[in-house]
Amino acid sequence: MTRPFDPSDAASQQLGLITQGSLSKGLEMRLQAHASVEDVRVGKFVVVEGRRNRFFSMLTDVSLGAANPQILLDPPASDDTFMSEVLTGIGTFGTVNLQPMLMLEKGEAEAEELRPVKTIPSHFSPVYEASEADFETVFGAEDDPHKVRFNIGRPLDMETPVCLDLERFIERSNGIFGKSGTGKSFLTRLVLCGVIKRKAAVNLIFDVHNEYGWQARSENKGQPTVKGLKQLFGNDVVVFTLDPESSSARGIRGAHPLELGLDQIEIEDLALLKDELNLSDAAVENALILREAFDHRWLTRFAAMTSADIDEFCENGKGHAGALKALQRKLIQIQNLKYVRPVVAHNYLEAILKYIDEGRHIVLEFGTQNSMLSYMLATNVITRRIHEHYVKVCDEYYADPLNRRPPNKLMITIEEAHKFLAPAIARQTIFGTIAREMRKYFVTLLIVDQRPSGIDNEVLSQVGTRITALLNDEKDIDAVFTGVSGGQNLRTVLAQLDPKQQALVLGYAVPMPVVVRTRAYDEAFYQAMMDGADFAANHDEKVKRGKKHIEALWG
Repeated sequence: MTRPFDPSDAASQQLGLITQGSLSKGLEMRLQAHASVEDVRVGKFVVVEGRRNRFFSMLTDVSLGAANPQILLDPPASDDTFMSEVLTGIGTFGTVNLQPMLMLEKGEAEAEELRPVKTIPSHFSPVYEASEADFETVFGAEDDPHKVRFNIGRPLDMETPVCLDLERFIERSNGIFGKSGTGKSFLTRLVLCGVIKRKAAVNLIFDVHNEYGWQARSENKGQPTVKGLKQLFGNDVVVFTLDPESSSARGIRGAHPLELGLDQIEIEDLALLKDELNLSDAAVENALILREAFDHRWLTRFAAMTSADIDEFCENGKGHAGALKALQRKLIQIQNLKYVRPVVAHNYLEAILKYIDEGRHIVLEFGTQNSMLSYMLATNVITRRIHEHYVKVCDEYYADPLNRRPPNKLMITIEEAHKFLAPAIARQTIFGTIAREMRKYFVTLLIVDQRPSGIDNEVLSQVGTRITALLNDEKDIDAVFTGVSGGQNLRTVLAQLDPKQQALVLGYAVPMPVVVRTRAYDEAFYQAMMDGADFAANHDEKVKRGKKHIEALWG
């Protein structure tokens, strides 16, 4: 229940009066004479007090107006401050555009739910700056025992928390967007910490730039590195690496090596890598012939074939010898990857699935194996296996929900997402499948990208919550608002963000769009994530237990 609004509480914070507007285009507010137009920022959260409803709104644009055009033809001199002050608020004034997002019916026993805006306030309704109580009414409190919320930041001009509803957040795939250098990785790490801390879901993070595991580079000169998820959450996070030497050199403790066998790579993985390997459609068709002949070990057998073996194979079966030899030469790039073996001694993918089933979070580091070929191959092979596992387990659960427990909700974090979700390939990749239909199988994506315009529109329309830092490209801005009602009114807000530590949050996990100063990733944050425990004293023991655990998994 929220406290009924008392206008006397906010009289000194009144910004202006509504003069005109419409439901589709938003409202227009005339700024009070005492309020400076230079103090008004797009993205600000305000409240319009209608006669029967309160309208929670966002400021989307600022402009200057004049009561009489003649004033603008003969303006006062720049040093004539007296005349400027006389005209301000009467002859000249500031005009502010507002977009109502939510409405709440007023009353003595104000307990109604926040509702979508279906009407607008009357002429001359007063507009106030939002108070801390207003923010809590809309975004809730992090310590609410009945909700799973996480403080992601603060409003532009206040110190009250803005919370994500993590239960709603992990129900759908989500996106973190922003141009290079705007702090996407810090935003992603912040969100991942919230999901882990509040136990909202299990995470699988494909860490192509080695920024989430043990530590990452900081842009603060006085603090060269920041803590990664393993330092903050200890044994709850398991780090795998495709490059053990690189992980060891960077001082990562307890990282488990991961290798892939050639027999674990399938035709669908090669189809995703057509551009990286320069494969033609004919090459993929020849690979299908090999799989028909050698089953799942086709790539292992093919890699070991000599030129004479290929000629003999083509004489006795199908395929073109020249095309197969060209395919073999191109596939050498895969064989040369440090983590690819003809046969692997352990089923590393099964170990990952067991950790996920236990509720432990996985960070897969790439080390020096961070080429796009390496990244796309590993992520596709691992995710495809997870997809198969989750579909099987969920089908068993849905067949007998009383006697089987549902699998842990899983969120897969991928960077450079446009490589997997481009319009030409989104329907063919496992990531496109997950974005479209895996919600019912308890798996969602966290898409991190600086080029949202490169992602298929159908996939973007399935993205539930978008956390967006500064974007300049018009196509990228348009892409962020794909499928968002009223998105055009927020374009100016997004384009005017500061380049650091600001983001526009909109979608399923927040009741209304809001611009936040993102939470600082510092010692205070570390302490909040670790609950004040003496983490360092217990870390070595946790690492030992983790090593024993994986040894047991691998037999």
